[in-house]
Amino acid sequence: MAVLRRLTQARRSTTERSALAGEAAAEAAEAALRAAPQPLPDTAETPATAQARRAPKAPAGNHTPDPDDPHAAAFFDCDNTILRGAAIFYLGVGLFRRGFLTRRDIARFAWQQALFRLHGTEDPDHISDAKHTALGIVAGKPTADLEAICEEIFEPVVADKIWPGTRALVQMHLDAGQRVWLVTAAPLEVARIIARRLGMTGALGTVAEARDGRYTGRLVGEMLHGPAKAAAVRALARRERLDLDRCAAYSDSANDIPMLSLVGHPYVVNPDGALRRHARAQGWRVRDFRTGRRAARVGLPAAAALGVLAGAAAAGVALHRRRRRG
Repeated sequence: MAVLRRLTQARRSTTERSALAGEAAAEAAEAALRAAPQPLPDTAETPATAQARRAPKAPAGNHTPDPDDPHAAAFFDCDNTILRGAAIFYLGVGLFRRGFLTRRDIARFAWQQALFRLHGTEDPDHISDAKHTALGIVAGKPTADLEAICEEIFEPVVADKIWPGTRALVQMHLDAGQRVWLVTAAPLEVARIIARRLGMTGALGTVAEARDGRYTGRLVGEMLHGPAKAAAVRALARRERLDLDRCAAYSDSANDIPMLSLVGHPYVVNPDGALRRHARAQGWRVRDFRTGRRAARVGLPAAAALGVLAGAAAAGVALHRRRRRG
């Protein structure tokens, strides 16, 4: 792709990298749409995937999408909006189980996941750390290998970790005949799998540079995060002739205020504190699919995340003891 060749030719400002990352994501998404991959046949659908597709009724009080509006679409963030927790964490666990990551790597990912689920906010340093770890892992490896691994990892994740309420909102837009896009900082390979399993039109995700079918260890532009997401949505809207005033967007994070501000129907889902305050000031609609009591809303995810840490620690101790006995 021509735009991909331009992205890494020179040092650019953060704003330029965000814009270029958005263009790259939109170009990749449009190329996938033109390729028009056939949906998985029913015979290939696993029980877990079938369960993920059975969505409950959308919550009351949503705007009613105009049916078959060719200029309207919906854009959904992934982490904590559609997916409980962070996609990069589940990818890390899957890679650890396949020998791509060390126990130290997975402990770091688990701690970052614990903080994310406890506070509901994304730490820029953690995002940068995950980016460099991921790029180091895939450098020089065939793109087809990572795609196959991601397919294995995210089949059970999509079934078990999707918020049913957000899944219903996705289906609401699909039933209206609208295009529905996943927009995430997760790798494009992961984003496409999650989007496909949910029946979405496609995905905008972070694009890793590849040459001759192998990853170079560099990103195209930067991670699709914050302003880069807004740039991707704007670029895709231009390519697909969408009217953003007729589009909807959904996110949990204040980092996505630029994306939410682009559309005529912004929704706040499972919001962090900063986004909840912003939504209240702007009159945006809020959908919280977590438990209503704040103690449960914070305590249960924290307990689950700390359970992951405890499990990782226990596994490490067990491995150490086994090696000593050996």
